[in-house]
Amino acid sequence: MKKEFIMRGKTASGSTEVLNFSGYKEGYAYRLIEFKLYPSTNIGGETTELVGSVTAGKTAVAPTDPDFNNEGLIGVASATHYSSPAYPPSSRSVINDLFLITQNLILMVQDTDASGSQYPVNWQCRFVMEKMNGPEEAANNYKQYLISDGS
Repeated sequence: MKKEFIMRGKTASGSTEVLNFSGYKEGYAYRLIEFKLYPSTNIGGETTELVGSVTAGKTAVAPTDPDFNNEGLIGVASATHYSSPAYPPSSRSVINDLFLITQNLILMVQDTDASGSQYPVNWQCRFVMEKMNGPEEAANNYKQYLISDGS
């Protein structure tokens, strides 16, 4: 069975978090397998529109304007809940679960509700640990270095 772990937190709207992989274990990489968002305030009492992104790049990717041509973009997620029962809550994500992570990531979240509420956003990322052989490890480390270096 593969070893899974979760990183989670609550981040101010429009802000970033570093998902720290500095405890990187030699010979292993990590894959993002789940990315979810959840409101933090007045749940069920008003309209909520949340978006988030996870990148291996040098800078955060605006979750309001993701570009799937950006090879450092590993995941995006959105969650909506409207105060009207005519619109049921929805949650969705797109994850590049083949991307092997060997360095820190940048997560960015934003509350995009038209009311301008800008509440903090709860987020959760689930990762799985993957064993790599020597050449695979070298190739993945180099690839993520190039992406995070902006080259």
